Amino acid sequence: MYAIVEIAGHQFKVEKDQKVFVNRLATDEGESVSFDNVLLIADGDKITVGAPAIDGAQVSAKVSKHLKGDKVIVFKKKRRKGYRVKNGHRQFLTEIVIENILTSGATPANKAKKATPKKEAKNAPKAEASNDLSKSTVAELKEMAKAKGIEGISSMKKADLIAALS
Repeated sequence: MYAIVEIAGHQFKVEKDQKVFVNRLATDEGESVSFDNVLLIADGDKITVGAPAIDGAQVSAKVSKHLKGDKVIVFKKKRRKGYRVKNGHRQFLTEIVIENILTSGATPANKAKKATPKKEAKNAPKAEASNDLSKSTVAELKEMAKAKGIEGISSMKKADLIAALS
């Protein structure tokens, strides 16, 4: 049984207990990772192809270690011009070991959500006011600052004006 799964923008053909080197993942060594974007699963003669991904399919893996790949030399030259540039590059990689391939019934993995600050009842009007101020132009902000009596507005930038008004 094997699967074709998309990991960090690249497609890999994986089997159980296989070691795969992928671009650096933001997880610690020893942690488990699951990938929901399974494009194809083949189990003997039975092949399931997703459109584009198979619903409910999941590949789980364990991060074994983080490392750097082999050095790649980039050499540029323009003949008869004296132009020669030599650069080297080592890609950051993560070695993962495929633990399990689930064909169906898998729950979607929790993806990292952006941290949103919780609004408190006291700060809600202030936050809304700052959102309204960020939509205003610099000229409008300067007029509002002039009306409030704030000095030195001619040299202030938009962010400084918003901070002074809120």
